[in-house]
Amino acid sequence: MKHDRIAVVDFGGQYAHLIATKVRRLKVLAEIRQPEDPIGMFEGYRGIILSGSPALSSHGEEQDYNKAIYDLDVPMIGFCFGHQEIAKHYGGEVVNAGQEWGPADLKIIGDSPIFDGLGPTERVWMSHNDTVASLGPDFVELGYTALGAGGREHRFAAIGSDKLRRYGFQFHPEVDDTVHGDRMIANFVLGICGCRPSWTMDAYLRQQEEKVRRQVGDRSVFLLASGGVDSTVAARVLQRALGPERLHLLHVDNGLMRKDESRKVLDLFRQWGLGEGLHFVDATGDFLSALEGVVEPERKRAVIGATFIEVFEREASRLGIEGHLLGQGTIYPDTIETGGTKRADTIKTHHNRVPVIERMIAEGRVVEPLADLYKVEVRELGEMLGIPREAIWRHPFPGPGLGVRLLCSDGEAVGDLSGISAAAASIGDRYDLDTAVLPIRSVGVKADLRSYEHPVLLSGEADWDRLVEAAGTIFKEVTGVNRAIWNLGPGSPTAFRTLAATMTRDRLDLLREADHMVMEGLKRHGLYDAIWQCPTAMVPLEVDGHGREFVIVRPIHSERAMTATPASLPPALLDELRREILALDGISGLALDLTTKPPGTIEWE
Repeated sequence: MKHDRIAVVDFGGQYAHLIATKVRRLKVLAEIRQPEDPIGMFEGYRGIILSGSPALSSHGEEQDYNKAIYDLDVPMIGFCFGHQEIAKHYGGEVVNAGQEWGPADLKIIGDSPIFDGLGPTERVWMSHNDTVASLGPDFVELGYTALGAGGREHRFAAIGSDKLRRYGFQFHPEVDDTVHGDRMIANFVLGICGCRPSWTMDAYLRQQEEKVRRQVGDRSVFLLASGGVDSTVAARVLQRALGPERLHLLHVDNGLMRKDESRKVLDLFRQWGLGEGLHFVDATGDFLSALEGVVEPERKRAVIGATFIEVFEREASRLGIEGHLLGQGTIYPDTIETGGTKRADTIKTHHNRVPVIERMIAEGRVVEPLADLYKVEVRELGEMLGIPREAIWRHPFPGPGLGVRLLCSDGEAVGDLSGISAAAASIGDRYDLDTAVLPIRSVGVKADLRSYEHPVLLSGEADWDRLVEAAGTIFKEVTGVNRAIWNLGPGSPTAFRTLAATMTRDRLDLLREADHMVMEGLKRHGLYDAIWQCPTAMVPLEVDGHGREFVIVRPIHSERAMTATPASLPPALLDELRREILALDGISGLALDLTTKPPGTIEWE
């Protein structure tokens, strides 16, 4: 059957494949195209969507793309950077101003089919530095945004020309945090473009199985299997495509696992019928030796990824299967955050995208059947394959494990924080909260670009909505900050000192205990399934002259890991965590992360 198709032009934004995924969930085939593709490659599409980008339209960046696409007689819509490019191409102006991060209220004005079935105000998701300042003659404003009651208005958040069938959204309808974004995309794809819904996950599975068989040929695959949903579903797909006799599984205990994690994973693999060809190696010594003295986040990730390959090749040699291809449960966020497309900025290098693996990919030695999918699609595929629910709905756990949750430091003092502190304090005063800019940094993402900035600690009593609003205001008004955390310890601490610390068994064991307390608390209170993921991070920070490790709990809601919102925890659970974690030897403090993604990534590194 021939399917109607939508082209998604990937300008390197984080969400290009997420756009394609959302279109596919409408049962319409979406395909990724590059901006410089010849015009002939756009033939046959019913519509075109222009993605976001880390580039600045206002500065004329990324202007070497094929602008003949604007002459095609098919509908077109742009999101963020794409929105700005459409406005500019048709006579509008784009300026470097009006930055917005996170949620905003879209006030819809006028009448356009792009907003059919939607209310006068819609909650949308922003992540941009540039903004549209004026429109060309064929376009009208369809909506503007405002932050909260009486908040600052941002014009031209939605624009359109029904005559030209050209539209633009400054916000990201493709992310789940734009509440009715799916309806907006459906209005474009099914309504304006007139596509017929005929594409299914079953069709995707058949396509991937055939792709695997073509790539592997008469060889076999050796899969790095962590026990998480991605590697487990990848194992099932490879098993279906190749047969169990041509699939070996390797579970590596890298010393960065949760408490008793490897034992549980091996038991589960056997229960799920994946025990045939299952191998295990305890490589704790290899990883801790390789990480000795390493502090910088990107370097840690590179070391962890390279050590995985060393262990993989050593075990393959020991087992006599050196010629096998490497199988990985890589999903699309791993690739895009590593800067894996031509225009994407490196947010953080995932362990399955370090240089040695990139070289293996270029040589055709890596098999990744899930590389175009997001977590929600992986889970949908896993359910279709009959994998038990407890495997499909486990909390995601990063491949580098606690290696990206245990922050390290050389102990050197950071620069002058007085300017950031004064700006944060003025916002804290509005919300009757004390603030402190911490002398540590974590990885974040702003307008599709990597940030490495400071968290702000909020102290004081406030309800959840007020805390989240205060955090959002800080992100919008204070530069140099990409996280806000709420102090769960006593009082309002004022003195902080970063300590020298690297990856050691003792620090990992302490973090394992704190993480175990959080996970057990979520299960005890019936929250494990309601919360998508809850990393526990630890940083080497002395607080008011006490302790050496500061713990941050990060419960979030998400579906695809490309965006996230903080999740509240009930007071009873917070009280339990205070008692248990603050009683651990050496703990200096405890906080709850209030940060959306963007501007903070889900993990702290």
